[in-house]
Amino acid sequence: MSTDSQQDWKHWHEQRIETVSSAYGPLSLTGTHWLSDCPDGRIPDAPGRWKDDGDAVLLTAAAEDGISVDGQPLTGEVRLTADTGPIPASRVETDGRRLFVMSREGLWAVRVFDPESPARRAFAGLEVTPYDPNWVLPGRFRPYDEGRTTIQIENADGRVRGLGLAGEIAFDIDGEEHTLQVAIEDDGSLWAVFADATSGVSTYRFRFLRPPAPAADGTVTVDFNRALLPPCAFADHFICPFPPPGNTLSVPVPAGERRLSPGGTPGAAGAGR
Repeated sequence: MSTDSQQDWKHWHEQRIETVSSAYGPLSLTGTHWLSDCPDGRIPDAPGRWKDDGDAVLLTAAAEDGISVDGQPLTGEVRLTADTGPIPASRVETDGRRLFVMSREGLWAVRVFDPESPARRAFAGLEVTPYDPNWVLPGRFRPYDEGRTTIQIENADGRVRGLGLAGEIAFDIDGEEHTLQVAIEDDGSLWAVFADATSGVSTYRFRFLRPPAPAADGTVTVDFNRALLPPCAFADHFICPFPPPGNTLSVPVPAGERRLSPGGTPGAAGAGR
């Protein structure tokens, strides 16, 4: 075993724990509120009035609401576009909570991140398989001829949404080729939603994999030691997509993050990305 590779993985895992358990990490999410479901403009656990204003969200607040925008108390109205940075940098704050404005397929929502959430207080760590170099596999990225295709996939909140896919990665396990469909992130890295023979048994029902950007010849490292729990494993109200057709491996992948440690499991329903 390469000591450097094992130490790199150990450092990566420690950073994951730090990110997950941070004040505004995924454990702190207490609600995703779609404005289409709030016709009166009132959002549970968030003061003020929130309105879909076409290409933005219109937030109206009084002094007693205790809302600040960009660090300044808000009295009156402000138009908000989608937050694009990390949660702590979201524009709206109230009583230590961050209110994160997001848009999905033309619909606006507000997410509430509360450092005092029950899930964060109950977090007891992650069950993770020790690093195994046998699960660092040489892979091949095969882009789709059409460049990118969007398929409709059920999400963990029960709604169907589009998932953009740009190709597939192929790799061998015990001499047999397997493939996973992937999206390409803005930085060129890949992203797969997958399940395997351990899913729902010894691991969470599905996981994420984020291989680096492929080389010019399409080669890419597929490291299942870095298989990730999706956000919906940490808190309800995320909207993670389920694995697309073909992304459920027939073999077990006993590597990477498995599930939350006992005592840190959120509710079973209503989760997602």
